[in-house]
Amino acid sequence: MSQAGDASWRESHCDHPAALVGLSGDHHPTVPPTLETVDIVLPLERSEDAAACREAVAAKLGMAVSRVGGTRLRKHSIDARQPAIKVRLRLEVALDGPLPPEAMPSWDAPPLSAHPRTVVIVGCGPAGMFAALRCLEMGVKPIILERGKDVSARRFDLAPLLREGRVIEESNYCFGEGGAGTFSDGKLHTRATKRGPVARIYEILVAHGAPARILTDAHPHLGSNLLPNVVKAIRASIIQAGGEVRFQTKVVDFLVTGDRLRGVLTAAHEEIPAAAVILATGHSARDIYRLLAARQILLEPKPFAVGFRIEHPQAFIDRAQYHLGATAERPRLLPAARYRLATRIRGRGVHSFCMCPGGWIVPTATENDEVVVNGMSLSRRDSPFANSGMIAAVEPADLSSFFKQHGVLGGMAFQKMLEKSAKTAGGGGQVAPAQRAADFLAGRLSTSLPETSYFPGIRAAPLHELLPAWIAKRLREGLHLFGRQMPGFVATPALLLGFETRTSSPVRIPRRADTLEHPQLRGLFPCGEGAGYAGGIVSAALDGMRSAEAAGAD
Repeated sequence: MSQAGDASWRESHCDHPAALVGLSGDHHPTVPPTLETVDIVLPLERSEDAAACREAVAAKLGMAVSRVGGTRLRKHSIDARQPAIKVRLRLEVALDGPLPPEAMPSWDAPPLSAHPRTVVIVGCGPAGMFAALRCLEMGVKPIILERGKDVSARRFDLAPLLREGRVIEESNYCFGEGGAGTFSDGKLHTRATKRGPVARIYEILVAHGAPARILTDAHPHLGSNLLPNVVKAIRASIIQAGGEVRFQTKVVDFLVTGDRLRGVLTAAHEEIPAAAVILATGHSARDIYRLLAARQILLEPKPFAVGFRIEHPQAFIDRAQYHLGATAERPRLLPAARYRLATRIRGRGVHSFCMCPGGWIVPTATENDEVVVNGMSLSRRDSPFANSGMIAAVEPADLSSFFKQHGVLGGMAFQKMLEKSAKTAGGGGQVAPAQRAADFLAGRLSTSLPETSYFPGIRAAPLHELLPAWIAKRLREGLHLFGRQMPGFVATPALLLGFETRTSSPVRIPRRADTLEHPQLRGLFPCGEGAGYAGGIVSAALDGMRSAEAAGAD
């Protein structure tokens, strides 16, 4: 069902985790204060008032305001479930004295030995980069091999994609330093708390230049404008600590002796030996799946999801989620509203995915014979548009004909079929096929299309016919339901763009639960989103750290 949920706090004096600090009363300098953690709730309009925070803390603890020596923000979230919007704050509170100073997060590693154990890491996304950091903490030398370019050069390669519709196939929104998330949305919220120390991921990001507010926001987000500098700073740490990062270095084969992987071969015909190889290539490195299949290295099909991007004016989402009037503007203290919608239809999930408030729809194809769309936003989330994936789950059992023809890569072939059909329907370049949501429900071609954030352009097309009937029907039923939950959600000018196919990998590279090593090929450590073990920046980073601990062990 629809949820406004918790949203990140606006940029203000309260972004810093040491903000909301105040002193009062006479305190004996030699008596250490008592520290408490206190949860309070304030009306939106008073949520940035330090005095109001202190008063609420004192009332919660049943004591005089003068005893509250200082407060430090630990968690912030917005509760917009009711028209009277509340802000929930978790504060570290000092009683009868000032708060002790708090050091900002940092990262370092011990010097490497003269002849360290070496681990090759294929891929420089969050899984690969955090695997490298963890290797260095353990005294292991990582060598990252990235097929794409560094993040600065990579930015320039987006121009031909956006302006000419021409994909540079080794440098695009999916391939290059930082991975697919760098020029996407930068969402850091994760439900993967059982996978490892989520807080440590945030701290490492802050140590490399991310805003400190990600330590306290309930749904932290960086944005495509901030992520590149964070990525560059992580690379600098890896190199300074003794690791290597090699760009435009594409792995084309594995060096195998018996059941042991002893290194990799690059497109430049260089053999790079290693004690272990962490495979962190992301969900769009289809050539790696083909290589594994050709080498008869065990792969498994896995569920994934496909659909389209749905786009609305951000003002509509704000009004729906914040209970505003038909012409009211979002209050200054509220961020661009988001939503999460989910249901199950005949045993398959239909849900929103990677919702981007105040964002843009972008072309994320990795080859020139396809059109793929995804969403992104900047840290300010100030675009007049909101977009989200709207997707239906696909199980291997749904694709029997594809698996019969393509073997274990049947899911990948299905994705490619949709992407090529989108290319044809768009008419050329990266023009995307599009349809008003109301016309999709009615099964008719749109005679006009509303304004869109998608820069390469759109062309009216019957998405209801381009999608397989069994997927289109589930999406249609899901949209009907979501339109009842959020009135106006499927009305004009809601717009659908095809197709969102890269939600996750359609393949899992299996690994042992105890060692994280491939069960068939010793020395191979499948990792992250491309291997089927993560679903975003934070979960991929956590999996990278775990894989490094396994691969780096003697």
